[in-house]
Amino acid sequence: MKSMRMPHEFTPAAERALTYASHWWRRAPNGTGAHELGPAELLLGLLAEPECRAAVLAAARGVDLDAVRARWPELQSAAGSTLDWTEQLSAQVHHALRTAELHLIDYPTPHVLATEHLLLGLATGPNEVAQWLAAKGWDSAELAAEIDRLAGHDRGPLPLDFDGPLPLDFDEPAAVTLGAPPAGAMPIEPAATGGTQPVGAETSHVETPDAETPGETTARGETAGDDFAVIEEKLADREAIARLRILDAASNRAGEAARVIEDYARFVLDDRHLAGECKSLRHSLTAALSVFPAAERHAARETRADVGTTLTLETERRRTDLRAVVGANFKRLEQALRSLEEYAKPTSAAAAAELEQMRYRAYTLERAIDITADSLDRLANARLYVLVDGRESVDSLARWVDTLVGAGVDVIQLRDKRLADRELLARAHVVRRQTRGSKTLFIVNDRPDIARLAGADGVHVGQEELSVKEARTIVGPDALVGRSTHSLEQAREAVLDGANYIGVGPVFPSLTKPFAEYPGLELLRAVSAEIRLPAFAIGGICAGNLAEVRACGFDRVAVSGAVSESLDPAAAVRELKQRLA
Repeated sequence: MKSMRMPHEFTPAAERALTYASHWWRRAPNGTGAHELGPAELLLGLLAEPECRAAVLAAARGVDLDAVRARWPELQSAAGSTLDWTEQLSAQVHHALRTAELHLIDYPTPHVLATEHLLLGLATGPNEVAQWLAAKGWDSAELAAEIDRLAGHDRGPLPLDFDGPLPLDFDEPAAVTLGAPPAGAMPIEPAATGGTQPVGAETSHVETPDAETPGETTARGETAGDDFAVIEEKLADREAIARLRILDAASNRAGEAARVIEDYARFVLDDRHLAGECKSLRHSLTAALSVFPAAERHAARETRADVGTTLTLETERRRTDLRAVVGANFKRLEQALRSLEEYAKPTSAAAAAELEQMRYRAYTLERAIDITADSLDRLANARLYVLVDGRESVDSLARWVDTLVGAGVDVIQLRDKRLADRELLARAHVVRRQTRGSKTLFIVNDRPDIARLAGADGVHVGQEELSVKEARTIVGPDALVGRSTHSLEQAREAVLDGANYIGVGPVFPSLTKPFAEYPGLELLRAVSAEIRLPAFAIGGICAGNLAEVRACGFDRVAVSGAVSESLDPAAAVRELKQRLA
């Protein structure tokens, strides 16, 4: 961003630092304030945002806001009386800005001053801040070199590699700085010495003989153009190396993060399905990166010279629990995939497209793992799920629900296809009233709108009804969404779709809801072997066949007739719960 009154250009962070600096006033002993922005004030402004590069560099050298305030106690904060820093910079700050711009002289244009450049200008002096920093052991040359490294900038001339005599008639070898333009990029005009010089080339100091003829000048201009072609080729090689380093680093980050996530799905959730999705993602990553040979990426790798290896925040060293570990690594995976996608585009659009799809897969996987972990917590004690209809009246339903809650039913689902909407909503309000304040969850079958209006804990949808996404849109992010599944593939899809639990079956024939096919116990065994999302076996389950269900790895069941048709429903509930414990 460029100030309207200043000849310099600043990054947004640098402009904010100058604004923060203008909040500080130097109070004289008589109580008056100096109405200009000095070096100490600028240093305080640079330290106001701890995450900006100047503050990070300063903190690494033992300088923070407290240290500066202790050194200049006469500086007082007056945020409500900000001066116009574009008009009130002191001569010493102007000198620091010029020094900062001088450091950028052979950087690619346009030259934009960032916070680290302002810090370097202050540290170089002459000013009171530079003297104080020098006394604390600061080395401005070392700081300048580190800033160059952070920018990926190699200072100094780029050597020209070619055989044969030098193409230019110099007593000394030609020194061409990084960022020199290729042939034809700038017009050639006569220099003050009578030679030739590219317009605007600040670092070209080429002297030629006074007797040079126009023909010789043209010939030399063409030769210089050839030299620039060599430099351009070298710069292209350097860009290729830099891109390989980025791809190598990002692929390592993505692979490492995917492995951490896979370990969570495998060892914490014990979920074969989600662990398999993680593994598939890792293998897809390897395949997509095959267009960038590992040997080339490894050859370009410079771990020991990588400035990023020391840029670690304290928050990166701490994780509160295993959920925080997997959450942080999902962000790392997604960010690394985005970096891979962008830097793959100049070389392989196909690989970039594959990486984009992998990032979307990572988003889906993140939701599935998070919902699975959250649902296991929310439904940890949910074992017995009872389906009820609306009964013959509101009063009879109230008494029925009261019996079930008193007996300890964990989940009650209201399912009634015969009632009109207004009657169904009235029944839903009854169930909500009877379950409120208890440990019994209330679910509405197929109708997310009724569930939302009645304040139910969630909704259950079948394969022929609304999707999990559509139901979630209506009931909101905090409500439970259950999904009926009749095959292993449907169960896998429900996990990735974001369901909180699944109903699996039908296991046995029942009088409540007839089915054309009964996948039975085989489906229970298949789901139990793969999926840890809370799953309730459903369909004809009763105390007599519960042992077969338990043998398949299921300790959650949904029943209807096993309770409603019992002579003593409360006793039936207690027996089922005891066998599920």
